[in-house]
Amino acid sequence: MKKNGKAKSIVVLAILLVALIAFGYVSFFGIGDTATGAAENISLGLDLAGGVSITYEAKDSKVSQEDMDDTVYKLQKRAETYSTEAEVYQEGDRRINIEIPGVSDANAVLEELGTPGSLYFLRSVDGESEVVMQGSDIVSAEAMVSRDEKTSATSYSVQLKLTDEAAQRFGEVTAESIGQQIAIIYDDELISSPTVQQAITDGSPSITNISSYEEAEELASYIRIGGLSLELEEVRSQVVSAKLGVEAIEKSIQAGIVGILLVIIMMCIVYLIPGLVSGIGLLLYTLMMLLILNAFDITLTIAGIAGIILSIGMGVDANVIIFARIKEEIAAGNSVKASIREGYRKAFSAILDGNVTTLIAAIILMWRGYGSIRGFAQTLAIGILLSMFVSLVVSRFVVNALYALGVKDAKFYGKAKTRKPFDFVGKRFIAMAISIAVILVGAGFFIGNGVAGNRVLNFSLEFLGGTSTTVTFDEEMTVDRVEKEVVPVVEEITGDGNIQTQIVQSSGNKEVIIKTRELDLEERTALDEALEENFDVDESMIQAENISSTVSNEMRAQAVIAVVAAVICMLIYIALRFKDIRFGASAVIGLCHDVLIVICAYAIFRIPVGNTFVACLLTIVGYCINSTIVIFDRIRENMGTYKDRRELVNTSITQCISRSIFTFASTFIMVAAIYINGVTAIREFAAPLMVGLVAGLFSSNCLTSPIWYMLKRDKSKKQ
Repeated sequence: MKKNGKAKSIVVLAILLVALIAFGYVSFFGIGDTATGAAENISLGLDLAGGVSITYEAKDSKVSQEDMDDTVYKLQKRAETYSTEAEVYQEGDRRINIEIPGVSDANAVLEELGTPGSLYFLRSVDGESEVVMQGSDIVSAEAMVSRDEKTSATSYSVQLKLTDEAAQRFGEVTAESIGQQIAIIYDDELISSPTVQQAITDGSPSITNISSYEEAEELASYIRIGGLSLELEEVRSQVVSAKLGVEAIEKSIQAGIVGILLVIIMMCIVYLIPGLVSGIGLLLYTLMMLLILNAFDITLTIAGIAGIILSIGMGVDANVIIFARIKEEIAAGNSVKASIREGYRKAFSAILDGNVTTLIAAIILMWRGYGSIRGFAQTLAIGILLSMFVSLVVSRFVVNALYALGVKDAKFYGKAKTRKPFDFVGKRFIAMAISIAVILVGAGFFIGNGVAGNRVLNFSLEFLGGTSTTVTFDEEMTVDRVEKEVVPVVEEITGDGNIQTQIVQSSGNKEVIIKTRELDLEERTALDEALEENFDVDESMIQAENISSTVSNEMRAQAVIAVVAAVICMLIYIALRFKDIRFGASAVIGLCHDVLIVICAYAIFRIPVGNTFVACLLTIVGYCINSTIVIFDRIRENMGTYKDRRELVNTSITQCISRSIFTFASTFIMVAAIYINGVTAIREFAAPLMVGLVAGLFSSNCLTSPIWYMLKRDKSKKQ
């Protein structure tokens, strides 16, 4: 009776699970041809949905490049409060463009962002006003809410943070001005006049006694926008279309569907019933990912879609580890029920360590990264948590439910084959020679590119800037038409496929912005003539300006710091978890190897280096460190069984080889699908990823563990 009751309860829970998936699907996609559900609320980037483009111009006719760079960086940080995928770049000598995705009301953005102007803090001394601080002295300004614990009264304020020089000066002034007012002037208008209550020497003054949070946020916004190095005035604001058309999005979705189906089929063939369970978990994982993107308002771009598709393939890894363990337990003579229990138990540490290590990196990237890196890290963190939940909780529940319903025969679960250990340690120098040879070939292309007068890497618009050409056509244009008819003409002139286009919707869809690499006078003339010849465009309706990169020097520095910090933290975690610094050191060596191989691929095949470059490298880092940790976990487990260190390493790698191959295959299938069926932007992301996946498979099995063996053996000899 107890068994029947348990089986019935599991059936009920299974039905509830199916109902949950169905409910989630309906909630997200809706029902019927016209329904959209929650899907329409996902924030999309400029490449998928377009947004608002605002152009400012410096009031001063003579401005330094240093001030322009500083202003661009500060506006970038402010624009990111609307979206992590916002872009800010310089146009010409005095203009700055801000592009914010997912927004259609330019006036609302202008009202909230404010018009950048001059900001001064003044105090009265002997009847004259004295400048205490300027806007450039303020690092940040944030609206704050606090509650009195005794009275429960709510108060609102603006918290400022000053530069070190301003903090010292402000401390002296406030010590002399207790009881006096300090006026805050923005664009020659008084916006606030707080009274000094005490000397403020810590560089963090607070403006209190504000009536509402909205008023505090408005004041903070004025102070932030007035803290720019330059005074700016609005030149134009317009709504622009997506950079990629409907066809590009449809191809990406089709690639994702094909990839998921291929992975599910592969899992069912290899792991039978557990493979089917993995497929159910994969579908649930995908749905939950989409729902969370909607719930947390994470901006989704075309590279983000590729990242999600990739994370779906990598999400299979935990199930592969578990199911491989179940097959091993069955091969050892254990019952199916005991094998399921032991499979999940023994796989837990490898799954935990691999995912926690990558999660640490994601958290640091969210903390220190910029724009697209932060968005990538958010998606990565969500994917890690979801995959752990689905693999450790959902799949376990479904497997046990199927077992309770009568699927108890071992033939439905498979049996691991006993393999003779391959001598990976003995072949380590051959593996190292292969890696060194590939890296030297890449280095040769680096040198060759430089000798030929090209950049060692093919940096794209995001890193180098370029030329923005605005063309007004005689008829309405669509994104797909621009991609099929206009882009090939531009590509023929520039000889470069790195082209971005947008339609200005406020012009009746007749004005098109074309961004390319920087064009010289001869190329600009040739492009003008080609547009006139092919589209009957009047020469007076074509305007061109040089534009700066959307990734500033400060943002690049932030990215480098974030990646280095992430690697250091991963090394520390591995060393502490495995109680041996040599595990961490060899993992980082393998990680550096994989990154170098991918960079060599960029140099050899001249793949454009843009924002997806950083996302690609970070994806490879996460994938490879996870793959390495699985093998390290098996080495740690086998230490009590194998006393000979060479046998220990060779056996552990051999035991994990099937997991390594199938995880690689599932991920590679996903990436290959989006490469074959994707547009240029997707292929530029997928191609180096495939190289990185091959490098990661090679390094985790042939390099990192043998390197650990060498480091461990050297210490033993010294002892």
